[in-house]
Amino acid sequence: MVEIAQSKVVVLGTGGTIAGTASRAGDNVGYTAAQVTVQDLLGAIPALSRALDGRQLVSEQVAQVDSKDMSVAIWRNLAARCLHWLEDNSVRGIVITHGTDTLEETAWFLQTLLGPQKPVVLTCAMRPSTSLAPDGPQNLLDAVAVALDPAAQGVLAVCAGVVHGAEAVRKVDPYRLDAFDSGEAGPLGCVEEGRVRWVNALPEATEASVRRSSDAIHSILDRSDWPWVELVSSHAAARAATVDLLVQGGVQGLIVIGTGNGTLHHELEEALLRASTQGVAVVRASRCPRGRILPTANDRLPHSKGLSPVKARVSMMLDLLAAQRPR
Repeated sequence: MVEIAQSKVVVLGTGGTIAGTASRAGDNVGYTAAQVTVQDLLGAIPALSRALDGRQLVSEQVAQVDSKDMSVAIWRNLAARCLHWLEDNSVRGIVITHGTDTLEETAWFLQTLLGPQKPVVLTCAMRPSTSLAPDGPQNLLDAVAVALDPAAQGVLAVCAGVVHGAEAVRKVDPYRLDAFDSGEAGPLGCVEEGRVRWVNALPEATEASVRRSSDAIHSILDRSDWPWVELVSSHAAARAATVDLLVQGGVQGLIVIGTGNGTLHHELEEALLRASTQGVAVVRASRCPRGRILPTANDRLPHSKGLSPVKARVSMMLDLLAAQRPR
């Protein structure tokens, strides 16, 4: 018998391929994302009631967007709804349906901002709902299984039966169903016939002493003037003008995608140093898909501490917001 405490699972829909449709059932590329409501997606999975095992399912349509078009406004709304449900003692966990393109950024955004102890599980699909063999229904079932698992905590991602952590997850393939991996860290677990088998230790929950308070989170979410942080890349024949123009335009932060160990073209580096002296936050990341930047005595700019460029950008945005927050 399910106890009243933590007897709900909340599913928040944001669109994506999982909610996409195509005019032809065999078309897994030429579809339109974000067409089917989250309520209809859930209603089309007969096995869901068995997975819930008597628990109540609550669903909300937070957004309906192709995740390549994810915006700060949607992030703010999504985080606010997550915070609302996380503070509800009757909720065991949250599942978020999301497009694959920016899933890793949203996952890291929610983890960094909310630091939840309850599970917040993002899931997705590589094929639209009208596919001859859609992968969304199984991914959703697996995500619910993870949300209900007693060991699950923090922001996780589930795709193709594999569970990834928010910090490590990354999209690595534009077409295959197993489009995500966790790099050198490896996956956290897998879902087999509705049960989660953990193969790596989950990251420790953020301690209460360093988690943002609800008021601090709301003060960030209530702001509409989020800082402008851009990605720039170091490559052969990189030009300083790219950085100079961004600084002239009012950019507040730059993540530079360096070569190898975060190294930078000399012209680009000088421009970035000039930007730094003008108050622009600058952090180096690497374009290498594995490994992390190792600091050296000659470093002139800080590095991303192992974060991918897109996740370093998310962290910088939140750091700038926190620094500007009225005390």
